[in-house]
Amino acid sequence: MNWLTSLFRSKRGQRFFADIEAELHEDTGYAPVSRDTQTAIAELSQVAKDNPDAVEIYLALGNLYRSHGEIERAVQIRQNLIVRPGIDEGIKAKAWYELGVDYKRSGFVDRALGAFEQARKLEGDEPAIIRELALLTADAGDYERAARNYAKLDNPIAQAHYTMRIAQEKFPEDATLALKWLKKALKTYPGSIEAWRERLLYDMREKDWTALSKHLDKALVQVEPALAFILFEGIIAADLAEHSDDSFKSDLPFQYHPQEALSQAVLKVLEKAEPDLLTQFYAAWMAWGQNKEESRKWLERTLVLNQDFWPARLELLAISMDDQPLSPAFRQQLEFFIQRARKLKRFVCRKCGLKREQIFFECPRCHSWHSISYRAVINK
Repeated sequence: MNWLTSLFRSKRGQRFFADIEAELHEDTGYAPVSRDTQTAIAELSQVAKDNPDAVEIYLALGNLYRSHGEIERAVQIRQNLIVRPGIDEGIKAKAWYELGVDYKRSGFVDRALGAFEQARKLEGDEPAIIRELALLTADAGDYERAARNYAKLDNPIAQAHYTMRIAQEKFPEDATLALKWLKKALKTYPGSIEAWRERLLYDMREKDWTALSKHLDKALVQVEPALAFILFEGIIAADLAEHSDDSFKSDLPFQYHPQEALSQAVLKVLEKAEPDLLTQFYAAWMAWGQNKEESRKWLERTLVLNQDFWPARLELLAISMDDQPLSPAFRQQLEFFIQRARKLKRFVCRKCGLKREQIFFECPRCHSWHSISYRAVINK
């Protein structure tokens, strides 16, 4: 049994190469150079020289070089394999794929796309290849190709997302065409929270409050209940951007009071909706500007559903301040506490736990789609 075979068959060797392979396809940087890895590169290079026909060794060596930032060497190895006469097409496809990853790591998007397309021509619509093409076309702003690629991956959530992005690009120059793309997105995935949100934003721009109520009612039926808060965040943010002056741009809860017409259109729907923690919280936010007592009632209803729901308790505390004889010093300290608490990161990924202040549809860390949730409990 030679050195290379022993390395691949040993548990230590298998763990080593598995770790390297995992690191290769992360987008967060390169693996730290260790003495063991440097030794492995040196010895694997010698094995490759002694066995020039063992193309798998060259692929592994290229991966090791790439994992430590030596992209030029990795690229050279792939290119030499691709032009080698008589090479198996499966190996050539693998070399094209790895070359695409090399170029992607280097930031050469066009070259990476070309390499992955060559791999696809040889291997067909392999999921690993299509996934890379989907990511690159999305990053490049080619949303139609991205949507098609995600369709091949049987990922209707991502497909609908990028179909919606096409609609966004069409607004406001061609609203008719944009609405057709939105309709297509919702046909692809009826629960597309981003497509429904875009539909509501269009109704807002048109100031068609009847249509907004109708579409919000439909959206609340179609979308996952745990994601419905994204609809309200979207319309409040849009209203804030349109109506607040430059001196006030806070999007923190209860710091901006939506215009009355919008509030009435939303509350008309929420008053008939099934009791839900977050929809009742946003109903309180909508009512705050016109009727604080009504807002208080909505907040109290949320605590019936979840006594630990900290955003409602925080706002009830803020409301109660006006009813209490507080000293100026104590009031100042309490106001400071409330303002700081409102700045807590309100959104979290259910998959990996990443906390964010802004809405996301795909988790920036684990890349899960629609994994966002509202931090209903403060210790999560």
